[in-house]
Amino acid sequence: MNKSNHLVIMAGGIGSRFWPISTADCPKQFIDVLGCGKSLLQLTVERFSDICPTENIWVVTSGRYADMVKQQLPFIPSENILKEPCRRNTAPCIAYAAWKIKKKDPNANMVVTPSDHYVVDVKEFRRVINSSLRFVENSDAILTLGIKPTRPETGYGYIEAELGSSTLSNKEVFRVDSFKEKPDLDTAKAYISKNNFYWNSGIFIWNVQTIINAFRVYQAPIATLFESLLSVFFTADEQAVIDERFPECRNISVDYAILERAEEVFVFPVNFGWSDLGTWGSLYDRLSHDINGNAVIGDKVELCESHNCIVHAKHNKRVVIIGVDNCIVSEQDGQLLICKLSEEGRIKDFSDK
Repeated sequence: MNKSNHLVIMAGGIGSRFWPISTADCPKQFIDVLGCGKSLLQLTVERFSDICPTENIWVVTSGRYADMVKQQLPFIPSENILKEPCRRNTAPCIAYAAWKIKKKDPNANMVVTPSDHYVVDVKEFRRVINSSLRFVENSDAILTLGIKPTRPETGYGYIEAELGSSTLSNKEVFRVDSFKEKPDLDTAKAYISKNNFYWNSGIFIWNVQTIINAFRVYQAPIATLFESLLSVFFTADEQAVIDERFPECRNISVDYAILERAEEVFVFPVNFGWSDLGTWGSLYDRLSHDINGNAVIGDKVELCESHNCIVHAKHNKRVVIIGVDNCIVSEQDGQLLICKLSEEGRIKDFSDK
């Protein structure tokens, strides 16, 4: 294990599309969504157990969720839980982590990952991450993982790769030709008909100096802000200063801020069974099904003459579902959702009521 490997987990989202089990008070990354006894955040950390030391795990989250992070990951140093006073998208989140890590370890290699993804083949995932870290260790490369598409998905951005030749130092890594926005269905079908388009996983690997230099070139105001804060990191004044200055950051994703503008950007095409678990439908696809196509989390759920439903009812209540097809049924803290899977895009409209 390389002691200069650092993991940054972005855990500030509210997961409104998974209401009612995911709420602003307890978002999906802190919930046992899969019914396996561990939250998505805990599963994320577990995937990296052989890749970086515990003291090099960092979680960037909202201040309101810091206690939940500490409760679920008690082995992480308190100073490694970075508390954002407001949401400013992924670029400021990553910049905060990068400058703080730089102060501790100027030679750090960083993996940045969301907290709520699901991976089937963890062994292959770890092989890919270790290979990626070796690739960026002594280079100025910005690397992202591209997921081999299995369907014409309109909910993901895409990466177009130059597959004509791989890099000299890693034959599995290719230069990125372009990033594509979330497409309509016809465009998605056109993408997957080719062999050089991949889903954008949102998982990034780079050396800390590489990403800091990229911010200096492409997002100078953000770089200037965090450079000015170096002296307060790991001090008693850090949180107060972050609370005051962080809102000055532009609200922008790292994709727009850096990746779509930088020159040395590469993709590692992978196929380890991945989902961002962004919807009830994506969770349904990842769970085991009974002979009628139903996916159930909960010990007291009974289905009769029902097909292709997903039911999430873990609290000690009997749930009986009769003659229902293609539906979501979920209960949490006295709130009940019954919704056609085809209508789940409307769930977020009710999550804050």
